[in-house]
Amino acid sequence: MRLESTPELEAFRRKVRSFVAEHAPGVKAHSGVRAPDPGLMPAIREWTAKLYEAGFLGIGWPAEYGGRPDAHPLEPFVVAEEIARARTWPPVGAASLASAALIDFGSTEQQARFLPRIRTCEDVWCQLFSEPEAGSDLAALRTRARREGEEFVVDGQKVWTTNGQHADMGYLLARTDGDAPKHKGITAFALDMRCPGVDIRPLREITGTTDFNEVFLDGVRIPAANVIGRVNDGWQVAMSSLGRERSGVAARGVELFAVLDDLLGLAEETPVGGRPGLDDSATRQAIGELAARVHVNAAMIGLAQSRMLHGTEQPADALLGKIFFSELNHDLADFGLRLQGTDGLLVEDDPEAVAGGWWQDAHLYSRAYTIAGGANEVLRTQVAERGLGMPREPRRPSPDPKA
Repeated sequence: MRLESTPELEAFRRKVRSFVAEHAPGVKAHSGVRAPDPGLMPAIREWTAKLYEAGFLGIGWPAEYGGRPDAHPLEPFVVAEEIARARTWPPVGAASLASAALIDFGSTEQQARFLPRIRTCEDVWCQLFSEPEAGSDLAALRTRARREGEEFVVDGQKVWTTNGQHADMGYLLARTDGDAPKHKGITAFALDMRCPGVDIRPLREITGTTDFNEVFLDGVRIPAANVIGRVNDGWQVAMSSLGRERSGVAARGVELFAVLDDLLGLAEETPVGGRPGLDDSATRQAIGELAARVHVNAAMIGLAQSRMLHGTEQPADALLGKIFFSELNHDLADFGLRLQGTDGLLVEDDPEAVAGGWWQDAHLYSRAYTIAGGANEVLRTQVAERGLGMPREPRRPSPDPKA
């Protein structure tokens, strides 16, 4: 495993850092994958278009659509890290996910239609995968799409759709063959979110923000030309595109170091037992343990990148990284909140709230990371099965209510 950077990558990093400092649309106030206020969207669209124009996004795309296939494979990770280091807005929406599906499975006509509009950020995409009864078990989705001539008619409900309220296009999975096995009979679509029958309802979360949405689909008509890949082959399309999106992991590692720095500053300013927090041995030990875990997280990211470069990736790498990051992210926010004592109850609208209420919001949001992308409990089972080769536990029969 080689973790050190190259001179070429470091030169690229300096270029990206300078660009971000000059063009970024300001600091992102909240932690996590959040939806911006509507008033910020024009600036974020402009910022995203500039990143594509400068060659910092879409690096791995085909050259005819602005990509640089000869670029170093770690350049997308560097871009994600520098955006995170500046604590500014990354591109919002699911364009990276949708573009991966379009590049790998889309028709030439679809690529020519959708990819340029992603580059100019005329189209913000959202991901329409999860449903009320199909989250970690995505293959259980029930949204239906039936063929009527040159259109599909879609009925169903999606949930936890980040940035759905801002999206122009949706990357949709729907069941097109109800008689097929669970992972079969699913089709991927490009959906115009302004179609009649699309009802987007923002969800107010425990943080007080509306990052997620419910999306109801009632008789929505999608042209058959908007099928991505083959009909009934949407599971392969979805799994392939999810596997292509990895640069965000590097950004999260940078974010944890930033939170750790903030935690040290908080401990210096917050009295514990009548003296500065860092003079308290228990506080120092707790922060030391968290710091060690932040560095372990960075080493895990480096290991995954090294394996990616050498073609030796293992099935459990991404699963373990997501579990470790999400639980460490929660523990950092949790300790920062507890360190404040009763002041940790103050929300961001309170002028006395520490750091403008950032710690409380981060603590409340941190649970989302342990569920999004697969609940950690489910992912641990997948680590056992895919990473360790353990047998699947046989399904137990339901108890007889008459017994």
